[in-house]
Amino acid sequence: MAAPTVTAGPASEPPAPSRRRARVDALLRLLVAAGAGVLLYGSFPPRTLWWLAPIAFALLGAVLRGRRARTGFLLGFVFGLGFLLPLLHWTGGYVGALPWLALSVAEAVFMGAAAAGMARVSTLPAGPLWAAAVWIAGEAVRSRVPFGGFPWGRIGFGQADGPLLPVASVGGVEILGFVTVLAGLAVAETARRLAEPAGRRRAAWPAILVVLALAAGPLSLLVPVASAAPSTTVVVAAVQGNVPRLGLDFNAQRRAVLDNHVAVTEQLAADVAAGRQPQPDIVIWPENSSDIDPLRNADAAARIDRAATAIRAPILVGAVLVNPDGATTSNSALVWEAGAGVVERTDKRRVMPFGEYMPWRSFFRLFSSYVDRAGNFVPGPGAGVVDMAGVQVGVAICWEVAFDDLVDDSVDAGATMLAVPSNNATFGLSEMTFQQLAMSRVRAVEHDRSVVVATTSGVSATIDADGAVTARTGQFVPGVLVDRTVLKHTTTLATRLRSVPEWVLTAVGVLAIGAAVIRGRRDRVATGGPHDVAPAAREDGHG
Repeated sequence: MAAPTVTAGPASEPPAPSRRRARVDALLRLLVAAGAGVLLYGSFPPRTLWWLAPIAFALLGAVLRGRRARTGFLLGFVFGLGFLLPLLHWTGGYVGALPWLALSVAEAVFMGAAAAGMARVSTLPAGPLWAAAVWIAGEAVRSRVPFGGFPWGRIGFGQADGPLLPVASVGGVEILGFVTVLAGLAVAETARRLAEPAGRRRAAWPAILVVLALAAGPLSLLVPVASAAPSTTVVVAAVQGNVPRLGLDFNAQRRAVLDNHVAVTEQLAADVAAGRQPQPDIVIWPENSSDIDPLRNADAAARIDRAATAIRAPILVGAVLVNPDGATTSNSALVWEAGAGVVERTDKRRVMPFGEYMPWRSFFRLFSSYVDRAGNFVPGPGAGVVDMAGVQVGVAICWEVAFDDLVDDSVDAGATMLAVPSNNATFGLSEMTFQQLAMSRVRAVEHDRSVVVATTSGVSATIDADGAVTARTGQFVPGVLVDRTVLKHTTTLATRLRSVPEWVLTAVGVLAIGAAVIRGRRDRVATGGPHDVAPAAREDGHG
């Protein structure tokens, strides 16, 4: 008798053990991604564990490889939360958890989008190169949108203590971040290939990428800088007057912050007169060092003039000024000379959303009453350079140091040194001030400029053009730093290129994603429907 004909029915569900294994694998990938994010946080100041960053990206690269975009997004989002929640904890210190959580989640979305792109390009030939470029493209976007962007936590800013730091002089923060990410991704690809049969031969090219990435720092020291004039030296004093209390109400006691800075400056003048300190050529006070408007309050003006007279040098004074319209304010840095008052002025050019001004105020008031404490500041014009006794000082007020274009503009306009006046009292004893100090160190190397960081409550510091901290204060104590600062007229390759490397890497990343999408469509036609692992993850002898 003929055997019965068996007709193939619809594809059956995978066996239950296979489904359980898939869920376990997915959970493990999420845990690895979250842990990698925490490791990346550990690489940032005040810790000096810079080497954790490549390890973090090695782990991220391992779990992203061959995944589809939606899975890559989820893994990158979890990675971003593991990194940003502890990194940005200082943002909620005095305003509650909601703003901190909202900011961390919003920025993690950008990291998720970057990871989705990294997953798509991961199986292309030379995948680590394209994936690192995609990550930098993601940083470029989140540094600009929304509300002017939030560049905090860019990978390059965590490498101030690492051997890759000299790369900043060649291609800026973006290339420094690129080689850091590339090193980690290439390590993951090398390890993967070594674990396969005949892996040693196929692991050669990613191993070469690891070597090239790690060698980028020493090799960058060989790139010459152009010099328009010989260097000179001036004596710069940074004054940290301290504040009467931590938090948002640091200036609640009228004129107390100003009086503190006047007192420390007068003590410095006494030390100069006694020969214990050299006579400074210029003096840098912090952002908000005058807690009342000296142009509208005669007592404040008199106190500042008294300090300038005592120290016999112009003082850069941070003050909040009421604009002529009476409705808006400016966060200003004023050059004050004894007997003359304000002779130069620059205003903060990029004011902070949700702090110095509140976008969509009526909407966000639904979530927190703290929105009513946000200011109504407006950005100022110009390149952020002031003349202090003939010294061209580039001024990056507080978080402005995180923005490439603002510092680029100052150096292009002739700044021979950089000053970062800041008020960190509103963030208490958090890691924020150390993260900002690391940014200043990277900027010093990027532009071959000495940097003076002056904060109301610490940490103030002097930084040489190699990024080394030559002196620093503690937190929430008065202090003064006097430094023989080298004024340079050099131009690094990074200064000349400005944002070109970032745009090139962004274009490369976008093109790589496009190539991966085309390849994926071609492979789906050949192999059938979608799976969690992209069809392009097949081995082709190259990727």
